[in-house]
Amino acid sequence: ARTFERHAIDRARLAIGGFSDGASCALSIGLINGDLFTDSLACSPGFMTPTRREGRPRVFISHGVQDAVLPIDCCRRRIAPILRTAGHAVDYHEFAAGHIVPDAMREAAVAWFLAGRDEHMPGEHMPGA
Repeated sequence: ARTFERHAIDRARLAIGGFSDGASCALSIGLINGDLFTDSLACSPGFMTPTRREGRPRVFISHGVQDAVLPIDCCRRRIAPILRTAGHAVDYHEFAAGHIVPDAMREAAVAWFLAGRDEHMPGEHMPGA
């Protein structure tokens, strides 16, 4: 509350994001504080552990199909479907690499965030699709 009092912050566009374990934390914190964060950006998350859920933040997820640190099956087959079932708009991207955040994924995440909440729910983006 003090931060909002002291600084001009657009409450309609406030995101949390991270990579790897930071992405897992960003997902969890974003879901717990969905009344604060409008968007969560998660690059190669392995899990999410929200203790409760507030609001319905949009979620951007990217993950490398060759990730040996946090294998993609944790994300695509578990996290994204759970979020969709809970009513979150999920923009999911796979890319042909390992446990990294390629420039194209950083650019896609920023473009997605800047496009804002007025867009319709994006589809999945996978290599060859």
